[in-house]
Amino acid sequence: MLRPRFSTIAALCLSAGLGACASDRLEGPRTRAPGPRADFEAPVAAIPSGTVTAEPLAPPPGASASPDVIPAPGPVAAANPGASTVIAEPVAPPPAPRPVVNTGRAGVVGGWDARDATGATCRVTLSSSPSLDLYKASTSGCQNKELSRISAWDYRDGEVYLYQPGGTVAARLRQGGVGLDGALTKSGASLALNR
Repeated sequence: MLRPRFSTIAALCLSAGLGACASDRLEGPRTRAPGPRADFEAPVAAIPSGTVTAEPLAPPPGASASPDVIPAPGPVAAANPGASTVIAEPVAPPPAPRPVVNTGRAGVVGGWDARDATGATCRVTLSSSPSLDLYKASTSGCQNKELSRISAWDYRDGEVYLYQPGGTVAARLRQGGVGLDGALTKSGASLALNR
């Protein structure tokens, strides 16, 4: 007969001890009466640690659980109305990535809109298909005779070289931002290629 009573008393003592520990955590540290060590202790600010959830604990072995003894799950601030509530601010999404500008030979392969010094535009396509020791190129809609005859290209020392049949250099361009800027070789007129 003493055994069940002893486990009930032990369970009550255990829950009272846990309740005392939990109350310090939820209510904050208790202030002490001024004493010889009061001047050595610095105040400690509470640091939010994230979202807190509450769930009922299982009853200790040998004790029966009663629905009116177990607190209902809910926000911690409701159990302690004097506590300050910390609301997490939504995190801003990261900024949109900048467009990647491929440098080198692979970065210039593809279709380009060419604009010469007169403002005339046409289409220049730089292929990755080899043509002897250069790469194939083609144009469409170019009124400028120097541009209309482009048939090959190459990338050397950070510059794009556009070639006409027979190996004549028609234009030299450098990467600038997201496009290519340079000049036609024969006339010296400016030339820009943009995506």
